[in-house]
Amino acid sequence: MTELEKMLAGQIYDPSDKILEQKRILAHKRCQQFNAMPEDAGDSRDALLHQIFPRIGEGTCILAPVFADYGEFTSFGTNCFANFNLTVLDTCPVTVGNDVFFGPNCSILTPLHPLLPEERNMRRRADGSLYNLEYGAPVTIGDGCWIAADVKICGGVTIGKGSVIGAGSVVTRDIPEGVLAVGNPCRVIRKITREDALFGK
Repeated sequence: MTELEKMLAGQIYDPSDKILEQKRILAHKRCQQFNAMPEDAGDSRDALLHQIFPRIGEGTCILAPVFADYGEFTSFGTNCFANFNLTVLDTCPVTVGNDVFFGPNCSILTPLHPLLPEERNMRRRADGSLYNLEYGAPVTIGDGCWIAADVKICGGVTIGKGSVIGAGSVVTRDIPEGVLAVGNPCRVIRKITREDALFGK
């Protein structure tokens, strides 16, 4: 298997692999260009966003600045919205459903590192160059979720359809659908019901 195939499969891989390095550099460069463009740049700005995230649904809006490790391994459904400073480290696939809202300063973090320092620390090749080994786990966010400001979503997490993650939460485990969950680590507080309606009561 290539290092790219290992990475996407959640296996231990070498992130210093040249192909992966080139992909990250290109994604980072595109993010820098996108972040420097005015919001009213129109089609050219939209085209660049689609280069960062090739699988982005119709009606989805992402405000600058945005940061992606690869971008191509992330998909957004239709009519999503991401406020300032969305960070997506997509070493494993990130799947965002339809109608998902992100507050400012949210992060989706699929990379994982060994807990033991001797496994996590830098290694030296025969030629003297340094590298490390890591792995990852995918993230899935269901349709209609609201991810409030400053939320961190860790690798391996699935957030169920229609759930709300409160501001400042760190999501380290799966969240079922249709609930309000908050905290560090993020925990379910209660179900969301029709009693929460603001309109049509």
